[in-house]
Amino acid sequence: MRWARALLAPVLGLLLAAAGQGGGDDAPPPELLSGWQLFARQGEVLRARSGAMTFEPASSLFTDYALKWRVLFVPAGGKAAYDPDGAFDFPVGTVVAKTFYYPRGASPEGVALAGPADYQSGVQGLRLPGLRLIETRLLVRRAAGWQALPYVWDADQRDAHLARTGDAIDLTLEAPGGPRPFTYVVPNANDCAACHAADYRPGGLNRLAPIGLKARHLNHDFAGAGNQLAQLARLGLLAGLPRAGTIPANVDWRDPAQPLDTRARSYLDINCSHCHSPVGAARTTGLWFDQGHEHGPEWDNPRRIGRCKQIVAGGHGGGGLPYDLAPGEPDRSIIAYRLASTEPGAMMPELGRSLVHTEGLALIRQWIAAQPGRCGA
Repeated sequence: MRWARALLAPVLGLLLAAAGQGGGDDAPPPELLSGWQLFARQGEVLRARSGAMTFEPASSLFTDYALKWRVLFVPAGGKAAYDPDGAFDFPVGTVVAKTFYYPRGASPEGVALAGPADYQSGVQGLRLPGLRLIETRLLVRRAAGWQALPYVWDADQRDAHLARTGDAIDLTLEAPGGPRPFTYVVPNANDCAACHAADYRPGGLNRLAPIGLKARHLNHDFAGAGNQLAQLARLGLLAGLPRAGTIPANVDWRDPAQPLDTRARSYLDINCSHCHSPVGAARTTGLWFDQGHEHGPEWDNPRRIGRCKQIVAGGHGGGGLPYDLAPGEPDRSIIAYRLASTEPGAMMPELGRSLVHTEGLALIRQWIAAQPGRCGA
């Protein structure tokens, strides 16, 4: 078994892990996830190695209803510098691991729609019985910048293979209302740049960067450990953290106790702003959902969220509708149309999903319906 062979080669594994974590840019990445020595299976639990920190953004990016376990590995003595808007720049050797998984369904291809009882924080690892591991994506901080590496879990669930060209896995979501067949798409290493490239402006470095490791996404309590930013500082992994009242914060879009506008903006931020920002791939659309505030008075311009703004780019993807956001009229709003589509060239986000996020779409439609005023005919 490949996992067993990896464990029988500890010296090689240590060398590979040192290359990945220490900035050995010339060393090829391990073909097996186990080669990184980030995780170990202990009985029926998959655990991260000692010193790692499990984290979770206030709102999560939708990926075909997959659950996610996010773990941060920072080399000893390393720390990131606080940034109020952008992704923290962690030191060379840092690895961010995100494992995508589902509760198992009744059929071989079946995966269940997760309910509250299926949620695991992952702080003590993942309890594996009843789970199907799909993929683990790594972002590795090399001397030249971040490198994206997708690993797809084998059928026996003992290890994952490096899948540079990505993969397509046929699944069936077993959900109320009937089964929903879909193809889960694992992005290839180049596709990762579509979301993780940080600056598409002319002359921009256009290097990869994490999405969830930003102040506003981590400024909330998680898994009984208190505020995640404070935890990073306590662990010596973050320098320059300001006092709590000055730090931006997104909310959990699912929390009905939060204002509708705040929930919708948090949802659009985590799902869309990696492209729709002043520096993202969709910057020329003028439709910006990044909730950072480094861009001055433009941030309060209602047209930046599409209010009565006619389509600038997107071709036929707008469905012939007149405005990105027509206040009070979700059926006339391109934002809602594209979130409801699964057609290439029309659906948004362009990558990362094959299914419609029914609950997220309902939130955005409710938000649009609540917007005051009207656009022209």
